[in-house]
Amino acid sequence: MIRKLWIAFVRFGFRLLYYELAWTYDLVSWLVSLGEWGRWQRAALPFVQGPTILEIGHGPGHLLMELQSVGHMVVGVDLSPHMGRQAQRRLHRNKLPTNLIRAKVQDLPLQTAVFHTVLSTFPTDYIVDPDSLAAIYRVLRADGRLVVVPEGHLTGHGLGHRLIDWLFRITGQRSDAFSVDKAHNWPAPDLWEPFRQRFVAAGFQITIEQIQLERSAVTVFIAQKSTNSQT
Repeated sequence: MIRKLWIAFVRFGFRLLYYELAWTYDLVSWLVSLGEWGRWQRAALPFVQGPTILEIGHGPGHLLMELQSVGHMVVGVDLSPHMGRQAQRRLHRNKLPTNLIRAKVQDLPLQTAVFHTVLSTFPTDYIVDPDSLAAIYRVLRADGRLVVVPEGHLTGHGLGHRLIDWLFRITGQRSDAFSVDKAHNWPAPDLWEPFRQRFVAAGFQITIEQIQLERSAVTVFIAQKSTNSQT
């Protein structure tokens, strides 16, 4: 009972962070990563391909701005109107297009086979929902890919690092089963096997990259749409 109440409380907190308290999102993200959050997000960019990009769960719009500033045509999808307004203001300030849609991933109101890359950084478990993966598969071109950043973690061993790791664990963002390859400071390969199976079942060929940064490490999934696809 206590565990259920705690989980409900944590979910409510995350809902506030993404909705009514969305104006605090950048600050909270910076604090819980000791300033690494933006670097973790940008770790996905080298794997982005093609001119047309769909970002799912675009949040405050930092990657939307970065991708558009280098010439990509980007559409952003987010269910939170608060995040939509933040992203819209940021893009307007930088004189960039605001191609934003408020929608659930499972019901993307987009045409079939139009995007070269679908990008998502730090999504919740909706990203492995079979309906989400089916919707993403549908909007990707035949040679398209889904790029996901599921986690980043600090590699130091100081008090601040341990405190943040504890916070991730008690809020359910990192389970007790989370194991790290001590030689490289990144998650052990078997940690991601259940996720890999979901992507494969949806028709993707998946590669998992571990990116080592100066003070942290980040995981990137690259899920290529099957070459057998006819769309």
